[in-house]
Amino acid sequence: MSSGNYYQSQTLTKPALDERDAAELVDRVFGLKVSWIRSLPSYDDQNFHVRVSAEGADEYVLKITNSEDSQEPDLIEVQTQAMMFLSAEGFPSTTPYLTKDGNIMSLESGGTRPGSKKYMVRLLTYLPGTPVAKITTNAQILYEIGRLAASMDKVLSEKFQHPSVKSLHRPQFIWNLTNVPLLDQYIYALGQNKYRAVVEQVIEQFKGKVIPKLSSFRACINHGDLNDHNILVDSSSASLENPQYKVSGILDFSDMSYGCYVFEVAIAIMYMMIESSDPLTVGGHVLAGFESILPLTAEERGALFLLVSGRFAQSLVIAAHTALLYPENKEYLTITAKTGWKRLMTMFEVGQEAVEKTWFETAQAYTHHAP
Repeated sequence: MSSGNYYQSQTLTKPALDERDAAELVDRVFGLKVSWIRSLPSYDDQNFHVRVSAEGADEYVLKITNSEDSQEPDLIEVQTQAMMFLSAEGFPSTTPYLTKDGNIMSLESGGTRPGSKKYMVRLLTYLPGTPVAKITTNAQILYEIGRLAASMDKVLSEKFQHPSVKSLHRPQFIWNLTNVPLLDQYIYALGQNKYRAVVEQVIEQFKGKVIPKLSSFRACINHGDLNDHNILVDSSSASLENPQYKVSGILDFSDMSYGCYVFEVAIAIMYMMIESSDPLTVGGHVLAGFESILPLTAEERGALFLLVSGRFAQSLVIAAHTALLYPENKEYLTITAKTGWKRLMTMFEVGQEAVEKTWFETAQAYTHHAP
């Protein structure tokens, strides 16, 4: 998931290249002949899985950034350099294949007509693995995902340097958890129903209880979108009854921005809840993994319920709004909504106190029995 800016203008900025155009782009910009290509689902960029007739690693993802974000080359540069940095640090992150000119990206026209929009184009290594969305999650992988979230933010915040790193300050970026109050202007997309009332409650509580405490949360660089489709896993055991998973890929850095450590764990908890048959227990396992690297402060823990709820609200409201802009992509855009509404309603029916008790007691148990 990406852009924040075009939600303000509501102009349609998603690229619309066909497979032939995409293959030609790979040949012209990167000097590789495509032997096989297929479109991949995406939010507001356009992605293609390509195989090329070349030696060595021959599978890539062609990423064509929407025209709005393509106007921020410094931001895309920093995000791409962060991927390369994480890969060098041992994280399973994708890396770019250089253009024929030796660059990590290239601004290209999306058509032959005069005035065609320009899109930033990158060719990224294709990572093997199964999206978390396609497995039955267990405590072991939830813990690993929490641990990964903390480790990644910690190393980015402590060691990653780049001349344009300030571009990660994105004050109006709709997906940053700081900006849950900005949802007010898109909530019309929900229509009038019981769901809208819950989202309005989330936004008001967020304004009253989270926003005043933001300055007390520890700041960092966030990946910002550790969702169930952006984390790939491999099974590291032969046991079908109790598979052990390891993370084999971290995808999509387009939501990277300056935020807070607690944002990352809240985002991971929310998306892992989507896929679980026992969603209220998920948070404790993810939190335990996260706190094995970065224990949360009392203020951060106190905001966790509303931060998770805030991410549900962001995902559900923005999906509904964007589906109005791109009705042909509605199925992908509303993928989270299928179970997201149920999960958010359950959280509010059970209540903050009971949900937190479950999370914190589960996390506490790990201090006595480390995995």
